[in-house]
Amino acid sequence: MSTSAPRQSRFPAVAGLITIIVGIVFVIAGGVTWGLVSSQLAAEEITVSDDAQWFAGQQVRGPLTAYSQADIINHHALAATGDRTYAELGDEMAQLREDGVAEDDPEMQDLSAARTTIMNASFLRASLFTSVVAFGVAALVIGLGVVIGLIGFALRSMAHTATAPAAPAPQSTPAPATGGSASASRRPEADTDAD
Repeated sequence: MSTSAPRQSRFPAVAGLITIIVGIVFVIAGGVTWGLVSSQLAAEEITVSDDAQWFAGQQVRGPLTAYSQADIINHHALAATGDRTYAELGDEMAQLREDGVAEDDPEMQDLSAARTTIMNASFLRASLFTSVVAFGVAALVIGLGVVIGLIGFALRSMAHTATAPAAPAPQSTPAPATGGSASASRRPEADTDAD
């Protein structure tokens, strides 16, 4: 009996077990990340603005509420600056400086305040988008963990199928004796009688 067949089938079984463990670690890591980001957002006690397009009035705890709040922050910031971005406000301030307008001029003060507003909004949006990305990465890791675990189960089931003993082949029954073979089988009896 050859011992090489069981050794060949051990590799898929061991590889399958390791793959299952890696899949479980991925699912746990993704779940912990999701929970950590969610708890940190909840601790900030951010409520989605009442005029938001989605989830108005709800507390920011997940990726959809975080995205909704980031979207409405951008809307409010652009409304406060007359639809001008941080860079556009800076260009206007630079132009006023070139024209000799003093820093304490009311127009310069207004542009500076608007620029601070859009800058703070950008920081808040970046923080919220970072949490959205973190939720996405956590979901990706959980999904990969599930797929990797399924691959591990498939490897293990293939290993068990390969090591299972094969069913014995059906044996053919001899054909019933007819004609000449029946007389041949009787011949020895006739010879013994003659002795």
